[in-house]
Amino acid sequence: MTPEVLELLMHRDTVMVEDALRKYYVDEPGVRRLLEAEQYSLFAGGKRIRPMLTLEFCRLFGGDEAAALPFACAVEMIHTYSLIHDDLPCMDDDDLRRGKPTNHKAFGEATAVLAGDSLLTGAFEAAASNTEVGAEISAMAVAYLANCAGRYGMIGGQIMDLEGEEKQLSLDELIRLHSMKTGALIGASAVLGALAAGVSFQDPCMQDVVTYSENIGLAFQIVDDILDATGDADSLGKNVGVDSKHQKNTFLSFYSVEEAQFYADRLTQEAITALRKYPESDALCSLAEWLSTRKK
Repeated sequence: MTPEVLELLMHRDTVMVEDALRKYYVDEPGVRRLLEAEQYSLFAGGKRIRPMLTLEFCRLFGGDEAAALPFACAVEMIHTYSLIHDDLPCMDDDDLRRGKPTNHKAFGEATAVLAGDSLLTGAFEAAASNTEVGAEISAMAVAYLANCAGRYGMIGGQIMDLEGEEKQLSLDELIRLHSMKTGALIGASAVLGALAAGVSFQDPCMQDVVTYSENIGLAFQIVDDILDATGDADSLGKNVGVDSKHQKNTFLSFYSVEEAQFYADRLTQEAITALRKYPESDALCSLAEWLSTRKK
């Protein structure tokens, strides 16, 4: 798939997801500022990689994208909540996200915390209310998403990251940290797409889903570390040098930029190998390659 075709596909999925996300927002005067804060971050742009994975894995296994859309919205809500909280003064204390002031800079810390909380709970409402799949699939999706977003996934990885600011981690510890903090939600995005298509956890092809998502999740973080050290704020839409400022352990603590990129490329090829046998895998394979070479 050419980069131009992939870009069109990504745009199509972004429009589809954003249209679906807007349906979860009905004006309510009593909570209007909360809704504004949520939407400020939810519709601030971004690559929409996680919901795209949900849609594309559903398509890969012959599912109806309507069944995947509520799950796609759920993972993007959780991702957005994590960014709002990650930027707070008590966390990374950042003031720029996607080229705009961070949520707490625009709405205040208290509202930003509540906006993140509301997005998180709204995500599970969206996933649990998916009428396009059976109740059993919805329940499995909610449980899997909760595990990947919680203490054994994204939040667990976040606390490991914070604690890692005070000590030197081993490479194995760093890989585990990012497999949880970044990789778990990326993995959930892919798995929920497969579930929406009717793939069960017992189906052998689910292991290919996991292999692909684990590899691109880790490669995604490696590229993020490279960009934080070598990119510029105008291109990235966020401050750079944040990892160094907070004395975080990164993959550049163990590798040169060239070695880290080689590692990301190897993981990307392993991800592609897991899916190449599926006739409709071009979009996901091209997405993996794009993620490993992105500049923002």
